[in-house]
Amino acid sequence: MWQRIQTVFLVVVIISMIGLIFMPIWVFLPDTENSHMLFALHYTEKTNGVANTLYMPYAITAMLAIAAASIAFISIQKFKNRALQMKLGALNSLLMLGAMVSIVVFVMDLAKSHNGGQYGSGFWMIAMGVAANFLANRFIRRDEKIVRDSERLR
Repeated sequence: MWQRIQTVFLVVVIISMIGLIFMPIWVFLPDTENSHMLFALHYTEKTNGVANTLYMPYAITAMLAIAAASIAFISIQKFKNRALQMKLGALNSLLMLGAMVSIVVFVMDLAKSHNGGQYGSGFWMIAMGVAANFLANRFIRRDEKIVRDSERLR
């Protein structure tokens, strides 16, 4: 299982989706007492030392990230069934696409309302997860092709 490179890429998907939940996606710091931070699970607005946290609709991103990490974990377990792994990889791509769309929508909305802000490290975690999932799917397909070619030669 671990000797296959797609397993390593699927572990990177899991780590990046979990990292996405805990790292800030977007940060706006107008001064020392006020801050606006978007995480995958919530949006926190701190004004004059008082924090206000909103969970919905921002938690949709975290739900999709948790689902993507779960699908990647299940896909690692199914290493003997490459056809199922390819289907799970396609489903995982759709889930991460949904998470990416929600991140972009929320960040653009907040950046427009606050006239700026910076992308946090969580913003780049989704890109890393999508790239790792793409590479895992590619290597799963390559293994399946090798097995089919070897069966054809017999």
